[in-house]
Amino acid sequence: MMVVVSYDVAKLDTGGARRLRRIAKTCQNYGQRVQYSVFECIVDPAQWTLFRKSLIDEINPEEDSLRFYFLGSNWRRRVEHVGAKKTIDQEGPLVI
Repeated sequence: MMVVVSYDVAKLDTGGARRLRRIAKTCQNYGQRVQYSVFECIVDPAQWTLFRKSLIDEINPEEDSLRFYFLGSNWRRRVEHVGAKKTIDQEGPLVI
């Protein structure tokens, strides 16, 4: 399933920048960055459980926020991209 993850991390305190980096790194492990604080992630239910918990454990709920948009398995018909910054096909062939 495709899940779009967006986050807003307050950098008012000294730990904000650290949380921001750690959240971005966690998201990069599961998907691709499509905007500064927006990731498209293709995960199965087990991966989603671990991924979601990792993100929730990382934020400061008093200052930061996470948003999850569930696009399901037929996500290709629900996403339209216009403009710069081409994205890779996460489900396409992987050439090494």
